[in-house]
This record gives sequence, C-alpha cells and structure tokens, in this order.
Amino acid sequence: MRVLHTSDWHLGRSFHRESLLTAQGVFVDHLIETVRAERVEVVVVSGDVYDRALPSVDAVDLCNEALRRLVAEGVRTVLISGNHDSARRLGFGADLIDAAGVHLRTDPARVGTPVLVGDVAFYGIPYLEPELVRGPWELPERTHTAAIGHAMSLVRADLARRGTRSVVLAHAFVTGGRASDSERDISVGGVAHVPVSAFEGVDYTALGHLHGRQRMSETVRYSGSPIAYSFSELGQVKGSWLVDIGPDGFAGAEFAEAPVPRRLGRLEGRLDDLLTSDAHADHEDRWLQVVLTDPVRPKGAMERLRTRFPHALTLSFEPEGGPPESAARPRLAGRPEIEVVLDFVREVRGEAADDEETRLLRQAVEESRAKEAMA
Repeated sequence: MRVLHTSDWHLGRSFHRESLLTAQGVFVDHLIETVRAERVEVVVVSGDVYDRALPSVDAVDLCNEALRRLVAEGVRTVLISGNHDSARRLGFGADLIDAAGVHLRTDPARVGTPVLVGDVAFYGIPYLEPELVRGPWELPERTHTAAIGHAMSLVRADLARRGTRSVVLAHAFVTGGRASDSERDISVGGVAHVPVSAFEGVDYTALGHLHGRQRMSETVRYSGSPIAYSFSELGQVKGSWLVDIGPDGFAGAEFAEAPVPRRLGRLEGRLDDLLTSDAHADHEDRWLQVVLTDPVRPKGAMERLRTRFPHALTLSFEPEGGPPESAARPRLAGRPEIEVVLDFVREVRGEAADDEETRLLRQAVEESRAKEAMA
C-alpha cells in the first residue's frame, strides 16, 4: 500500500499580510498529480488543516475542493485536527462523510477505533490539549506525554486484537524536533515535548505540527508544511512523504517535493547598494526579509526597496557598529505565550511578576487555550 503523508496545510493563512490561497491551490493541484502519478491509495493529513478555528469562506472552499478531488481519484483520505483547528467544526458530519472515503478523526474518544483500508489500520490521534483530556482519561499528570501515552495505549490495545499493519497520525511536538517561527506554542507548564518512544509498536507514525520535514526515527516522521509560512523556513524543502507499507509493515519512504510558489530570500546591506548592485538580481521576484545597515535610517526605505523588490515584506534597521533595532523589543514569533505575557507585565510595570502573579497568568493562558480548543 502506498500512503501519502501530508500535514499543516494551514489553509487561509497569510504571509506577512500576503494571501497564500493561490499558492495553497497550487499545492492542491500538486497533491492530486502526485496521487495519480504515484498510485497513492491513502492520503493522510496530520492536523492543522486550517490556520484558525474559524477559517475564512475561501479556505473552506479550497478544503472542500481538495477533498472532492481526492474522492474523485478513488483514494481514501484520513484527517486529524491540529492545534490551529477547531476539532468540533472540522469534525462536523464525520460519520456521514466516512461513506465518501473521507475520514475525519477529531474526537479523542475515538483514537482507539481505526479507519480500516484493506488490512491496514489507520489510527487518528488529533491534537490533545492536556487540560481537556486529563479528566476523562484520568491521567496522572497534565502533560502532552501523558495524553499521547494514554492515546497510544488505546491504539496498541486495539491493534493487539486485530494483528494488522498500522499507521498512526498524530499532531504533537516530538523531542528533538526542529521548530520554526510559524508554529504556535503548545507547551504546558513549560513542557511541550513527547518522546519518540511513545509511538513504538506501530508500523509508521505520520506526524504533524512542525513545519520542516524531519525523521525522528525511520518510521516516525514529520512531513512539514507544504509551503513556507515564515522566513525561518528559508532553505527548507517542502512536500510530502510517499510511504510504502509492505506485507511486513514499513517498507520505505521517499519525499515528493512540492512546487515553490515564490522563493524566500534575505538581504542585508545599505539601501543604495541593495537598489543598484547586480549581485541581488536573483532576489527581485522573491518574498524578502530585508535588514538595512545604513548608519542613518533612510527615508521611505520600504517604498524605495519595492521599486526593485516588489515582494519585500519585512524591513528592520541594524546600523553598522550600533545595536540592532530588534534588540529594543522582544521577539514574539514562536515564543511560548506565557513568556510574551510576562514580558508585557515587565515592560508596562517596570518589574517582573511575582510567583503568585505568574501562577495566575499561566493559569489564565492555559484556560484560554483550552477554551479555544473546545470552540
């Protein structure tokens, strides 16, 4: 059986206010072409189908188009919800849609009930917010490791009764994974990681959440996002894993590269040099992150840059010999939410929150995230 492992579509996402729907549509075309060319039988999407709990109408239309075209190709599709999705909204009508060959697995209560395709069992473990599953599952602690560990115990118990080959979909941060700036923090009490050993006992684990393709072990992999969502992903190769499940289980995987809608780039230097040097010609059509090093901030810098680089998106000022502009403000992207909140308190009050205030703020952040997950 040939399985196409994808994740983190983030339909509806923008890139520094540039719409990515057209680029995401190109990926959907590539997805269908790959299914045809490689004779894929099952497509798995390991969470973050949408970029937000309430996706735009255009994002929903694109998702509907992708699923409709996959059904038309005669392949089965298994999707789980990620931490950006609303599990309830994405899972609407799941039992009815099953009949069409599209299997939405967003309910933690169903992790031990597989989607059977031939004699291969596909188990969907949606993103598990520890605060929401701790009570129903009577977990000993409120951590991602405890949540994933219990989910996998349900998977192994069912698998032991069936004795079939198996694929697990999971949306989690596995220890040792390399993060980028475009993933939302999922730490609980400072701990977000799950050990790769949690997924032992199955033939292949299709991970989602991290946006760069990665092999955590031969049979535990991230496909990464299909297109870049931050400049920290500069240089990453985007696409999906083509996974072969043979008579004895995992039989190999190769990477199917996705088309690049527009390359990313980073330029650093004085404004006049950037505007005139032939050395930068190959950056003229890229989405750009620009750092100016002029000793004095040039007037109208972004407008002037865009006369040559129309897709320049971000601009910072780090004068030669002086402190970088970024040193004056904390970085927000990719940081745990509680750290951003505590930095804000320190900035506006002039002193750090005490232990009791920190506890209350942490509790508020985690309750807010749990509420969002239930939306």
